[in-house]
Amino acid sequence: MPPENPYSSRSARYYAVGLLMVVYTFNFIDRQLLAILQESIKVELELSDSQLGLLTGFAFALFYVTAGIPIARWADRGNRRNIISYAVGIWSFMTALSGLAANYGQLLAARVGVGVGEAGGSPPAHSIISDIFPPEKRASALALYSTGVNIGIAFGFLFGGWLNEIFGWRIAFMVVGIPGLLIALFVRFTLKEPIRGLSENREVTAESNHSFFDVLKLLWSRLTFRHMAFGAALNAFAGYATAGWTASFMIRSHGMTTGELGTWLAAILGLGGAIGVYFGSLFAEKLAVRDVRWYMWLPTITGIICLPFMVGVYTASTPYVALTLSIIPGLLFNVYLGNTLAMTHGMVGLRMRATSSAILFFILNLIGLGIGPWAVGFLSDQLGASLGSESLRTAMLYLLPVAMAWSVLHFYLAARTLKSDLANAPA
Repeated sequence: MPPENPYSSRSARYYAVGLLMVVYTFNFIDRQLLAILQESIKVELELSDSQLGLLTGFAFALFYVTAGIPIARWADRGNRRNIISYAVGIWSFMTALSGLAANYGQLLAARVGVGVGEAGGSPPAHSIISDIFPPEKRASALALYSTGVNIGIAFGFLFGGWLNEIFGWRIAFMVVGIPGLLIALFVRFTLKEPIRGLSENREVTAESNHSFFDVLKLLWSRLTFRHMAFGAALNAFAGYATAGWTASFMIRSHGMTTGELGTWLAAILGLGGAIGVYFGSLFAEKLAVRDVRWYMWLPTITGIICLPFMVGVYTASTPYVALTLSIIPGLLFNVYLGNTLAMTHGMVGLRMRATSSAILFFILNLIGLGIGPWAVGFLSDQLGASLGSESLRTAMLYLLPVAMAWSVLHFYLAARTLKSDLANAPA
């Protein structure tokens, strides 16, 4: 007799993806909070832009992507629900602890702890979603989960902006971190571990286990994956740098306060981004019925649309013109995410999915999250002597449209080999 499927009903499947979306939301609230608080932290702890870029970028990303690979290997063999529960508890505790930091070293250590905890969130969640949704519904399900990125950014900016203005940055970290501990318990006791391969009527056997290097070799042999990964990484370079530095840019160049600015950015990068990432994958699924290459063509087109608006944001002379122009990039930045994840999972075996997500996120986050915010901060420091408070505006103008244009090229090239690489996926 076949095993009992805890996700045989539609309501059970969407409860699971909804709960995982809440987890991902807290992941990004805790991660994004620093962006709206960093000007206050910079003043109190006397930091440079390069140091801020390390906090939000490379130092966080290095531990995030390094820890993500062994955790993903564990998720491809063990109970994914439990791994996610442990991860939420760790990163929430370390976020609350950030509010007690007395110097840069202590804050850096706390953010590293957040990064290690958050490494256990997405790869197991991606694997669970791919096991409970069939391939033709997988991109939109992964995109629905991925809206947690933008919902988290929204609440991070909104809560962080007002909490900082009223209570200060230390209280903001504590208030945001503590609820995650309750979410960890909710995941542990209400989410069920799915049966691997059931949505595709594929059996998982002992021979389905593969080493990390088997998965890496398989993915790297696919030209589509290489272009998708670098396209996603360069898109993330622009997206993470925008999310990490826009608040500072608007405060320095346009004199806005954190409360008003947090509300604007919550709507633009949060609500707008969530709409874009979900409906981008939903439209791709509809179009892919005719041609599967739409999964890559759509982020190619949306990336091209973003470019003139990005230039306009950093050349606008008034704050409200800049914020209005940023609506289109905010809406379209993350259209690639659900499509890229679904196509990556489509190229690998059942016990390779969490590891394939970790490999994709290693490339995406090392370049996007690791280098993006740091590169902007570094260039801003170099231009500071000649441009003063306008150095950050100029650094973002020089770097971010170029990264997006380069991303567009890779997504276009990925579309050319997508059909054949999906057809050659292992059974």
